[in-house]
Amino acid sequence: MPTIEISRGPVEYTVLEGNSEAAPLVLLHEGLGCIAMWRRFPARLAAATGRRTVVFSRHGHGGSGPAPRERTPRSLHEEAQEVLPELLARLAIHRPVLVGHSEGASIALLHAAAHPVEAVVAVAPHLFAEPQTLRGVAAAREAHASGPLAKELAFYHRDPLTVFRRWSGLWLSEAFRCWDIEGDLAGTTAPVLLVQGDRDPYGTFAHLDAAERALGGPVQRLELAGCGHTPHLERPDDVVDAVQTFLATAPGPAGQPSRQEIRP
Repeated sequence: MPTIEISRGPVEYTVLEGNSEAAPLVLLHEGLGCIAMWRRFPARLAAATGRRTVVFSRHGHGGSGPAPRERTPRSLHEEAQEVLPELLARLAIHRPVLVGHSEGASIALLHAAAHPVEAVVAVAPHLFAEPQTLRGVAAAREAHASGPLAKELAFYHRDPLTVFRRWSGLWLSEAFRCWDIEGDLAGTTAPVLLVQGDRDPYGTFAHLDAAERALGGPVQRLELAGCGHTPHLERPDDVVDAVQTFLATAPGPAGQPSRQEIRP
């Protein structure tokens, strides 16, 4: 996997080529994720949209260099406002379409509030430390201690124990209970597609409601029945179709805010 050097260290990335005239897709992974954990979704999305698609692993994840410090309640803001802008500049990417999952969706929304983007696809975003999210993280900690989750993460990360410890430690910390980014998203005027499963153990539709209140641009919403925390893996056809339609029909950032619900 190629790497690119930025101020915090090397970042592994991969590029799926596509239409150079269209805004590229940039995928942002979840808190325990990396390039490989997207599985076939990037290729399917690139093929359906015809767009150049960039996927990378955050520091400390996958084959990227180690994260320089412990995570804090400001970590996702730093990823959105410091790390991602530098990476995009090094890759000569301007006004991307950000496709984020879970923490990656939160990073995408935070970045779009302060930087120009073509659009955002936020899959299972977190806007605040919801009790259900914290229960899900606590359950993941138990699963990790019992073995299977630890074995799975070891397949994907150079330092899987640190990835899990820093992720679960942050989300279950006392300092994180007041974490809330709804008030930080008012500057987001780009079109946004929100995607959520109704059986997500890490969050409810309350995050989509909060995003709709906060965002200043056009919003579309896809709710998936019987789907958990990874709609792009559990219901890839529905998600790919929704993204393809969204990118083909979403008004530009200057358009009047609108709300639209998508049915799979």
